[in-house]
Amino acid sequence: MRLRQTLDLYANLRPVKNLPNVASRFSGVDLVVVRENTEDLYAGLEHTVVPGVVESLKIITEAASTRIARFGFEYARAHGRRRVTAVHKANIMKLSDGLFLRSVQRVAQDFPDIVFDERIVDAACMDLVLKPEKYDVLLLPNLYGDIVSDLAAGLVGGLGLVPGANLGTLGAIFEAVHGTAPDIAGQDKANPTALLMSAILMLRHLGLPELADRIEKALLATFEAGIKTRDLGGTAGTREFARAVAERTKSEG
Repeated sequence: MRLRQTLDLYANLRPVKNLPNVASRFSGVDLVVVRENTEDLYAGLEHTVVPGVVESLKIITEAASTRIARFGFEYARAHGRRRVTAVHKANIMKLSDGLFLRSVQRVAQDFPDIVFDERIVDAACMDLVLKPEKYDVLLLPNLYGDIVSDLAAGLVGGLGLVPGANLGTLGAIFEAVHGTAPDIAGQDKANPTALLMSAILMLRHLGLPELADRIEKALLATFEAGIKTRDLGGTAGTREFARAVAERTKSEG
């Protein structure tokens, strides 16, 4: 969070897509979560009012909401996405989420080629676990985006299979969002897929699409061959899986 705030990495990007030979409850999932990354309750403005009572401030600004909305629509247009859905709770938080929603609505008018709709966050969560194929690009404030992006990862097999990017005007950070898993450190058990996919996002961001495609094809071919780490029901360790991807990357070249 400190890096995101310091570097003003205002856009969190989480593509979520089924991988071959990975069991999940759904097929055909192919959506992108775009999350505002700098404000909302994650601004960290909270204090004790009196003992036993804590107040946290939900910060929503027109500037940040407009900026993330424009990022989401521009991403959709650049990547051939057809629909952007704003996810909010403006029916209850009429001022804060209302401002976010109005900001997105204004930006949507500049993108007539992209279908725009709106969904209340609780209804969107229900839809995602019933018919995730309904969604294309989801555009959310910070807190809802954090929750929904992890929910969406669960649709395709978990956090070990989805990449993460934090993007700003002057910099970018790419990360596997599942954390460090210290309980399995050094045991050759970790699934490197999310890290590899984050690296693929980084290469595309750096203007190296050929290298990104080469690694992505090798990664998918590894899954298609049935090579999986233990968390996905396979038998491969981290090194074996990585070697399998590396060998296929060479052949792709």
